[in-house]
Amino acid sequence: MIKNIKKQIVVVFAVSLAFSACKSLDIAEKKENRNLPAQYEESSDTLNSAQIIWKTFLNDPYLNELIDTALINNQELNLMLQEISIARNEVRAKKGEYLPFLTFRGGASVDRVGKYTRNGAVESNLPIKSGVEFPDPLTDYTFGAYANWEVDIWRKLRNAKKSAAMRYLATVEGKNFMVTNLVAEIATSYYELLALDNQVTIVKKNIDLRQTALRFVKQQKDAAKVTELAVLKFEAEVYKNQSHLFILQQQVIQTENNLNLLIGRFPRPITRSSNGFLDRMPQGIATGIPAQLLAQRPDIRQAELQLEAAKLDVKVARANFYPSLSLGAGLGYQAFNPKYIMQTPESMLYSLAGDIISPLVNRNGIKATYYSANAKQIQAVYNYERSILTGYTEVLNQLNNVRNLQLGYDLKAQQVRALTESIAISVNLFNSARADYMEVLLTQRDALEARIEQIEVKQQQMNAVVKIYQALGGGWN
Repeated sequence: MIKNIKKQIVVVFAVSLAFSACKSLDIAEKKENRNLPAQYEESSDTLNSAQIIWKTFLNDPYLNELIDTALINNQELNLMLQEISIARNEVRAKKGEYLPFLTFRGGASVDRVGKYTRNGAVESNLPIKSGVEFPDPLTDYTFGAYANWEVDIWRKLRNAKKSAAMRYLATVEGKNFMVTNLVAEIATSYYELLALDNQVTIVKKNIDLRQTALRFVKQQKDAAKVTELAVLKFEAEVYKNQSHLFILQQQVIQTENNLNLLIGRFPRPITRSSNGFLDRMPQGIATGIPAQLLAQRPDIRQAELQLEAAKLDVKVARANFYPSLSLGAGLGYQAFNPKYIMQTPESMLYSLAGDIISPLVNRNGIKATYYSANAKQIQAVYNYERSILTGYTEVLNQLNNVRNLQLGYDLKAQQVRALTESIAISVNLFNSARADYMEVLLTQRDALEARIEQIEVKQQQMNAVVKIYQALGGGWN
C-alpha cells in the first residue's frame, strides 16, 4: 500500500509540473549594455588617480582632520550605516527561510463531552490499562519537537537569499558613494573658506590704500588742486569697500557653519591655513581608461548589484509557477495524566507528512508578481546604463573644466600683474597733474576686481580637481 501511495504522489507531482509549465512565459529579461569608449582622449594610460586615498590626494592636514571627523559624526552617513544593518538582517532572514524550522511545543487542555454522545460513549468504553485512573473531565498533556521544511527544489528560496545579499552589498556601495560625495563637499566648502579669507585680506588692504588716497585727495583739495567732487568719489569708494568687507565676513561665518554641519557638530571656528592659497598647485589627475569606472565608482557598482538582485527576483517570481514540496515531522509524548506522559511506547506520538502545492487555476496574482519583477529588472538595466553614461560624461566635463580653468587662471594672473603696475603709474600721473582722479579710481577698482576674480578662479581650479577625482570614483576608500 505504501508503494501505491508513493506512485500516486509522483503522478500528482508530474501532472502538476506539466500543467504549470505548459504555458510559456512571454517576457524575457533585458540585457544591459556595458560597452564604454576605449579611452577618454588621446591618452590611454591605465593609471587612475581615483585609486589614491583621499588623505594623500588632498594633502592638507586641516582638511583631512575635518573629513575624519565627518566620517564619524555626519548624521546622514550614520543613517546609511543603519540601512546597511537592516539589509544585513534581511540576508539573515532570507537565509533562514530555506533551512528547516524546528520548534518545541507543550500544552495542556481539559475537555468534557456529554456522556450520551458518540465521543462520550467512546470514552466510557475505552479500554484502560489496569491500575490507570481515567479522569473525568478528560485532561490532555502534550509536549514534543516539531519540524517543517520547504524543499527548495527550484532554488526559489536560495535565489531570494542571494538577491537580499546583493541588495546588502548595494547598500554598502551606496554608503561608499555617500562618502565620496561627503569628502568632495567638505573639500569644496573648505576651499571656498580659504578663498573668502584671501578676499577679506585683499579688501582690507584695499581699504587702507583707499583711506590713504582719500587723505591725499583732501590735501589736494585744501591746496585747491581738486574739487570736493574728487573727495566725495574717493570717500564713496572707501564706504563701498567697507560694506563689501562685512558681506565677505558674513559669507565666512556661513561657510564655517555649513562645514560644521557637514562635520556633524555645533558651529565653531574652523582651523585652517589660508596663506599661500594662490600659490597652491592643483593635484595632477591621471584619468586611466573609462572601463575602470565600472570597478571604481560606487554608484555604478551599486547599480550593478541592484541589477543582479533584480535578475534573481525574476527567477524567484518564475519559481512561484512551479509546485512546492513541504515536509513536516513531529516527535513527542501525550497523555491524559502527567504521571503517564513519559511511558513509552504508550504515550509516544510521532508524525511525518509531505505536501505538494501547485497553482493550477487563477494564477493572476503570481503572473502579476512575475510581470512586476520583469519590469523592475528592466528598470534596473536602464538605471545601470544611465549610471555608466553619467559617470563617463562627468569625467569628460571635468577634464575640460580643469584644462580651461588652468588657461583662464594664467591669463587672469597676467591681468592682475598689469593692473597692479598700472596703479602706481596712475598715481604718479595724478600727482603730476597728467591724469585726473577718475583714472586713479577706475584703475584701483579694476585691480581689486581682478584680484578677487583671480582668487575665485583659483577656488574653481581646486574644486574642479576635487570634482574630477570624485567623478573618477575616488574618495570612498
